[in-house]
Amino acid sequence: MMEDVSNFLTEIIDEDIAAGLAEQIHTRFPPEPNGYLHIGSAKAIYINWSIAKKYGGKFNLRYDDTNPVKEDTEYVDSIWEDIKWLTGEEPNGGVYYGSDYFEKCYECAVALIQAGKAYVCDLTQEEMRAYRGTLTEPGKDSPCRSRPVEENLRLFQEMREGKYPDGSMTLRAKIDMASPNMNLRDPAIYRIVRAHHHRQGDKWCIYPLYDFAHPIQDALEGITHSLCSIEFENHRPLYEWVVENCPLPHRPKQREFARLNVTNTVMSKRYLRELVETGRVEGWDDPRMPTLCALRRRGYTPAAILEFVRRAGIAKANSLVDIRLLEHCIREELNETALRRMAVTEPLKMVITNYPAHLEETFEVPNNPRDEAAGVRQVPFTRELYIEKSDFAVVPPPKFQRLKPDGEVRLMGSYIVKCNEVVTDANGEVAEVRCTADLDTGNGMPKDGRKVKGTIHWVSAAHAVDADLYLYDNLFTLENTNDVPEGTNYLDYLNPDSLKHLTGCKLEPSVADVPEGTRMQFVRMGYYIKDREPGRYNRIVTLKDGFAKTLQK
Repeated sequence: MMEDVSNFLTEIIDEDIAAGLAEQIHTRFPPEPNGYLHIGSAKAIYINWSIAKKYGGKFNLRYDDTNPVKEDTEYVDSIWEDIKWLTGEEPNGGVYYGSDYFEKCYECAVALIQAGKAYVCDLTQEEMRAYRGTLTEPGKDSPCRSRPVEENLRLFQEMREGKYPDGSMTLRAKIDMASPNMNLRDPAIYRIVRAHHHRQGDKWCIYPLYDFAHPIQDALEGITHSLCSIEFENHRPLYEWVVENCPLPHRPKQREFARLNVTNTVMSKRYLRELVETGRVEGWDDPRMPTLCALRRRGYTPAAILEFVRRAGIAKANSLVDIRLLEHCIREELNETALRRMAVTEPLKMVITNYPAHLEETFEVPNNPRDEAAGVRQVPFTRELYIEKSDFAVVPPPKFQRLKPDGEVRLMGSYIVKCNEVVTDANGEVAEVRCTADLDTGNGMPKDGRKVKGTIHWVSAAHAVDADLYLYDNLFTLENTNDVPEGTNYLDYLNPDSLKHLTGCKLEPSVADVPEGTRMQFVRMGYYIKDREPGRYNRIVTLKDGFAKTLQK
């Protein structure tokens, strides 16, 4: 329940409400449309969206499209779909674009110049870095810092008119070159960039920088609490300076939280884009990727992702969250909700020699033993079946409770069978097992009271549906990809076994009837989702959940 959301951010908001500093709470999620949203984005969405819900407030989606070089409508569209999928609704505060405020940002910049608080600077990027100083040494004033107001106004207007080359000038805020906070040492707030903008076209050749544009956008939208990740904490004084010194109708408050870092993956859009563009993954929605569209394709649900974020916690201190917690969350949900189906991933032919070749019957099997309302299905049974190759052993290991020569097992939901003969191929590999069925055990235990411990799944050979199964593992072998050892590259830790593609798998026929996107437990094998590609099923997560014991401890 959103009203139960409680963390240090809600404590801040409670104090602001009690002090009369905020009435209707208004938050926003400001993604840059230069890539697809990922699991880390889900945390920012969850925080801003759930807090707005908790206080009966408003939640905005605002595209931070102030950098035309890397932005694209493809990313705009994907962000919109991901937001709606994750939250189950459209943002109740509205959808906005940072580029819609370009004219107002320009007016604020002019106002700063007129107040003697901004100036046009000719220094190159290299010169600006040299003048900026260090953490222990103050910066030096730019030679342009003392330009008269009238000259700055003229130059800034000419910058807008396109009279100067890209990168030749910037507009800088005049704050304090001796400030211990490097972000306050006369930061650039406008730069010249000639690039086609996905919404504004070629109207602008100067663009505001994020630290300048963002507080203006927040103020114009009536945002009360600008909640962002911890790397912006040192930028907060600049955020507040912009709000205090620009002619704005509202004074939002910025507060920061720790980013979500997950083991065995990367969150950097630059790295994710490189994985896509170099063909190391299928695309942004490759189920091994941490993007929301990839998690959706893999079969993760919004509820599981939001529960993962909630359990990972909202704090100010950075931490590394085990990806097995995410797997545990989806496994908990699917254990209760997923349909049960039988699937044989590595088929081995079984022939029931005492079962008539012309006979076919069906067994009634629950769709989900944990949910009676899910009903039952009819599974066909015939003389020839497929079982898992791993469910038979000529020379079984100790405590092996599956099929072996002269051994018995129960075929799930049907008969007890005994292995009487093993047929091998030219290479000596087991090609077929021949069994007899105790035909009196279809609905219960053997009449003689003997106990059969093993139960295996099966599929009728005559009715089996051919399928490809895609089994996924961590994309990276390195647990903490934020701490790549010196002399190596993050790509050096790509997991060569992150994808296993199984062909020639055999599924029970009812699987063919379920729609795309259906999540199922292939009994004893794992949880899968029916992919958009015909005949393809992606493994969401394995059945085994050793992490649950870790959580209990």
